[in-house]
Amino acid sequence: MAKPRKSQTSVERRAEELDTIAAVLPIERRDELAELLTDQDVETLRHLVNQGMGDNTLRALTSDLTYLEAWGMAATGNSLPWPAPEALLLKFVAHHLWDPQRRETDPAHGMPADVDENLRRQGLLKSIGPHAPSTVRRRLANWSTLTKWRGLAGAFASPALKSAIRLAIRAAPRQRLRKSAKAFTSDVLAKLLATCAGDSLRDLRDRAILMVAFASGGRRRSEIAGLRCEQLTVEPPIEIPDGPPLPSLAIHLGRTKTTTGEQDDIVYLTGRPVEALNAWIAAARIDNGSIFRSIGRWGTVSRRALDPQSVNAIVKQRVEMAGLEPHEFSAHGLRSGYLTEAANRGIPLPEAMEQSRHRSVQQASGYYNGAMRRTGRAARML
Repeated sequence: MAKPRKSQTSVERRAEELDTIAAVLPIERRDELAELLTDQDVETLRHLVNQGMGDNTLRALTSDLTYLEAWGMAATGNSLPWPAPEALLLKFVAHHLWDPQRRETDPAHGMPADVDENLRRQGLLKSIGPHAPSTVRRRLANWSTLTKWRGLAGAFASPALKSAIRLAIRAAPRQRLRKSAKAFTSDVLAKLLATCAGDSLRDLRDRAILMVAFASGGRRRSEIAGLRCEQLTVEPPIEIPDGPPLPSLAIHLGRTKTTTGEQDDIVYLTGRPVEALNAWIAAARIDNGSIFRSIGRWGTVSRRALDPQSVNAIVKQRVEMAGLEPHEFSAHGLRSGYLTEAANRGIPLPEAMEQSRHRSVQQASGYYNGAMRRTGRAARML
């Protein structure tokens, strides 16, 4: 039976409204989002855009909202209620954090088969087994955020929910994995740079990406993808003993994951990374707009910026070309690698954080102290 015309109009209207915030949403999924999200969902997202929420945060929130709406429909047959009752939150935890051993003897334990199949058919569920606790916590946190933005109060802080999560994690422990299993220390980075030592446009671009991302403090892939000429300022050359002055650039970061657009965080590039960046800009004839762009089949440089996923793909491609295992590295390894290398070279953590712009000492020291512990005297007692 065909859908009523009213339903089609509602979906089409939501699709058109999603077009108005396409700059920050994964627009290639517009039609899918229009089917899954409700009118109020779309209105909430538009409100968040107008409030100036960061692009990456909004993308993650939209992705989680889409998953939650799809899961709610598959699990209950209805769109998510706002605010969600405690029982529904507990059901979400039970469907995503479960014990694989118990599942072997109790098929009803965990996510029901029909819900699992529904979500996989839509391409929204890909993991095998229980979800990572961090993923469940993030989706619950975003669910709570959306509830608050609607002016409602939820049961996200209820003792029953906290206890359910704690007990579920204890029953199904998972090893915590970092975003990149291995860090790009200087020796690894040198192998990648050796793969792009030529003069082709791709070599020049990829070399600049690797060197700028690492030397600027381990910039996130979204920051590298969004880098624009307007963010660069030429600085006076750096004088060094017994050598020619080194070129210097300042990068004005603008809004990042941990800052707002009102803050003018600056990091500096000196020497080889500046030369690599200038070589790419000159070869690609870029004088304004996005710096890192896609290159067509016939060597045509696009006017459109690379997306963050493409930056990660470039890094993995260079990893493979260097004879390393792509699954062991990601673009985030440039960020963790910067702090790891800083520790290896004895650079104080506060100085390294000035360049990496980490706001959390605890997070930054996790990478830094790992390297220090491995090479320190405490690990060489015998």
